[in-house]
Amino acid sequence: MLHNLSMSPSVANRFLADLRHVGTQQNRSIFRSNMERLGEIIAYEISKTLEYTATPVETPLGVANVLLPARRIVLATVLRAGLPLHQGLLNYFDQADNAFIAAYRRQHRDGTFDIQLDYVTCPNLDDCVLILSDPMIASGASANLALHELERQGTPHSIHLAAAIGSSVGVETVRNRYPNVHIWIGDVDPELNAKSYIVPGLGDAGDLAFGEK
Repeated sequence: MLHNLSMSPSVANRFLADLRHVGTQQNRSIFRSNMERLGEIIAYEISKTLEYTATPVETPLGVANVLLPARRIVLATVLRAGLPLHQGLLNYFDQADNAFIAAYRRQHRDGTFDIQLDYVTCPNLDDCVLILSDPMIASGASANLALHELERQGTPHSIHLAAAIGSSVGVETVRNRYPNVHIWIGDVDPELNAKSYIVPGLGDAGDLAFGEK
């Protein structure tokens, strides 16, 4: 269940182009804004797949029946890189509950790495619509770790993973382990280099948004 936004050209391509462009990246505020806008587009696309219930809404002149989401929505993200994408989702799903996962790469002397989890803060996830934002799906390790940890917090009705860019290897790694997760992504790139960076990708989303660690 892969939804690649670049396969259906739209204004999302404009935001992706600016996110990738080495010149535009020099302005952190613009980078964060473009990531946030992409999150809003993904939120809208996800919203079209949800279940809705007719809900009476009182107006000054009567009552209107409006279709509103039938299930509680929980937005989760991987700190710190995921914050701008998460904010875009939150702009549209503004009544959602929120969860945050702190994870980072621990590099080893031989060049390999593993993903370390610092902490998780999360509401109960039973029967909710869970939307996890992780802007870069490189090897797929951080997304899989986050999904594994979130599984311990309850059983969602459905799970969506929102990302800006992924490698074909990373996307397939997530799909193989979590075949029922809907992946919404700006674009999928063909290469993952020896350091597990996406090529052509866009660089380090966390550093570009907030400065080097």
